Amino acid sequence: MSWQAVVLTLFPDMFPGPLGSSLAGRALKDGIWSMQAHDLREHGLGRHRTVDDTPFGGGAGMVMRPDVLDTAIEAVTAEVVLPVVYLTPRGRRLEQSDARRFAAGPGIVLLCGRYEGVDERVLEARQVEQLSIGDYVLSGGEPAALVLLDACVRLLPGVMGSDDSATEESFSDGLLEYPHYTKPAEWQGRPVPPILLSGHHASIAAWRRTQSEDATRNRRPDLWAAHTSRSSSIPFQQQHGLPARSGSRN
Repeated sequence: MSWQAVVLTLFPDMFPGPLGSSLAGRALKDGIWSMQAHDLREHGLGRHRTVDDTPFGGGAGMVMRPDVLDTAIEAVTAEVVLPVVYLTPRGRRLEQSDARRFAAGPGIVLLCGRYEGVDERVLEARQVEQLSIGDYVLSGGEPAALVLLDACVRLLPGVMGSDDSATEESFSDGLLEYPHYTKPAEWQGRPVPPILLSGHHASIAAWRRTQSEDATRNRRPDLWAAHTSRSSSIPFQQQHGLPARSGSRN
């Protein structure tokens, strides 16, 4: 059974969008994953299929109604249980571990908000997970949904040509990825680092590790702090591949 992506949106024509191209698009055609863009207005109220109303307490904009959203969520989860995620700047920041978690399951339902957002009660009642792709505001949740889906789909078995592509990249071990080089060996007076031409795999691995650590320390001090905190809790023998001590001598 393919991995299922269901998007609840007012703009279903935005999907699959860029996910219909490249690796994700080929995987979609091959049936590795499937996509359903579900129009929220199908559950709207009255002749105009209304999905929103003015906010209690006053304020600008409109808020998406809980009854409409609840009906929509029920419609797409009645036959299969999938986690429901709401893309919002108020959510916890999306991390690579989230993508791995969702990709390991049967699929995901993504709720795309518009206007000022959605009524909090439906999020509580449905235990909807709230995630953000960054500290900025978009016009709606659709671009964020595309980002999350791309992060998940590329991890599905058979999507990428090499399993190493998913393990040797940024955030796979808490660090940013090392820099990459290809032909020509010298370009505009800039040579490839000599170590990469040495053929000494252990030295290359050590160089790449150092580059990853330096990039993380300089560009993402938050990630570096978390990495060093984790490393300090790992025994010295485990960090360096040494056998653990079996006991103390008397």
